[in-house]
Amino acid sequence: MKLWKKLLLTAALVLPVIGLTACGQGNAEKTVKVGIMSNDKEIWEDIQSRLKKDDINIKLVEFTDYNTPNQALQDGDVDLNSFQHHVFLDTWNKKHNTKIVDLGDTYIAPIRAYSNDLKSLKDLKTGDTVALPNDAANEPRALGVLVDAGLIKLNDSKTPTVRDITENTLNLKFSELDPAQTARSLKDVAVAIVNNDIAAAAKLNPADSIAVEKINKTSEPYVNFIAARTAKDKDNKTYQKIVEAYQTDQTAKLLKKYYKGSAEPAWK
Repeated sequence: MKLWKKLLLTAALVLPVIGLTACGQGNAEKTVKVGIMSNDKEIWEDIQSRLKKDDINIKLVEFTDYNTPNQALQDGDVDLNSFQHHVFLDTWNKKHNTKIVDLGDTYIAPIRAYSNDLKSLKDLKTGDTVALPNDAANEPRALGVLVDAGLIKLNDSKTPTVRDITENTLNLKFSELDPAQTARSLKDVAVAIVNNDIAAAAKLNPADSIAVEKINKTSEPYVNFIAARTAKDKDNKTYQKIVEAYQTDQTAKLLKKYYKGSAEPAWK
């Protein structure tokens, strides 16, 4: 009988502890690793701060190029990432046989042309070199800027490269570079066409650009978004709260501040 009493007493003491632990786990802080480009750090730090009240701890993982964030997401090194548009993701998923999905829009930012010497694309001379991002998602956009300026013509390819140029009256030369290298090439080329986040990281002022991509109804594929590993992640309540925290007036103000008007909220 004494043994049974001891066992019952032990159970009586342990069960409340288990109950307390379970309750504690229900309110436990949730850590979510989010892969971002370095120039978005201030924007995401604000979201990080706002979500602490919801017991969501965002751990930011910074990247400086477009090649690694999706691989990190697929490998489980991050839970979400925020850096790409739909054309880029579609190309990535097909190439790598992945099923990464869009959870919610962030912003849209036109690609821009910069030069250390020229004031306009019309100032380009015969044989000048133009630097372009070499990925399938952004090279067509860069070439589109040159088409709009009347400098080249393209065939009807949906994802054109320089090999799809059918007319080049100035015999321009093209330097196809990793997007992260385009801004750094300015000292070596007449013009560099640079993605918005790369330009921001390189401290290029959008007001100093000499040409800008047109944004219209056909630009929807170039809207950036928060991405997750698979479709089932769309039901994750914590991830949904992160998207909601991003899609606020506060974030819109930060986009205007840090991108100096070169990026627009895409969820509005």
